[in-house]
Amino acid sequence: MLASLIAALVAALFYGIAAVMQAMAVHEASNRPPEDVAGGVDPGLVPRMLRQWRFLVSLFLDMLGFIAQLVALRRLPLFAVQAMVASNLAVTAVFASLLMGVALSWREWLAVTGVVAGVGLLGSSAGPEGATQAGAMFKIALIAAVAGLTVCGLAAARLRAPVRTLLLGTVAGLGYGVLGIAARVLNGFDPLTLLRDPAAYAVAAAGIVSFVFYATALEGGSVTVATAAVVLAETLPPALIGVVFLGDGTRPGLEPAALAGFLLAVASAVMLARFGEAEQSARGAPERAAAGAPTGAVSRSAPAGERRLAAGGNS
Repeated sequence: MLASLIAALVAALFYGIAAVMQAMAVHEASNRPPEDVAGGVDPGLVPRMLRQWRFLVSLFLDMLGFIAQLVALRRLPLFAVQAMVASNLAVTAVFASLLMGVALSWREWLAVTGVVAGVGLLGSSAGPEGATQAGAMFKIALIAAVAGLTVCGLAAARLRAPVRTLLLGTVAGLGYGVLGIAARVLNGFDPLTLLRDPAAYAVAAAGIVSFVFYATALEGGSVTVATAAVVLAETLPPALIGVVFLGDGTRPGLEPAALAGFLLAVASAVMLARFGEAEQSARGAPERAAAGAPTGAVSRSAPAGERRLAAGGNS
């Protein structure tokens, strides 16, 4: 159990650092004019991202974070792991404050403290992962969910802000949630087992879809709105599914502490949503004064990755 708790915190650390690097790199990859906020999904966005060395390093950190998340999911319930992964925004905020000169308000420092306290409550109250095994139909349903999210994301990309940003962030967050669920129900990690496991394909598809739609949300919308939507969508539904379908629970008598820790960690992470794109904040862009200001970068803080990528990132 202790090793899994440490793994979840390590995942948040890697995701948080990767988010800052992605924010610095991906800003240079977007060439969409600010007025073009409803141009659909830019097919050239990801290839341009891959030309940025910082982005490549951040992908490596995201991979390490995802491996740590997998370790955590083998022993901890989904609600604990997803909330801890969402806490990578606190890592991003502190990292940006120390190394990029971003000034944190007292409310943001309070939110960082709230994330730490919430994660502490979760770690002390979470029971072992549920014993319920997911069947083939459950895993196929995850793949179908990714396909449905793809259709919804493509439709949302044609809308105009702020609805576009909110819906794309929600779609990306739900995708990161599917990624977490699919990673939790993997049968094993050896290559032959993964090739035969539908959950492995759900992990890959959910990661790609979430990454692209979160990046698209941040190209022409408010980073605060998009990242807050990702955090909520990637934590609440997986937590419910873990409890209802996978048998997740808490230690005996600690249900109130687990609920309080989950809500505190997620709410505090939402308060830090502007750090889903740290470079814009570091430049003193109008994000602090106007949450609706357009931005051109992406981070995983929203996840596996892929917050969890910013694609988070972002998960």
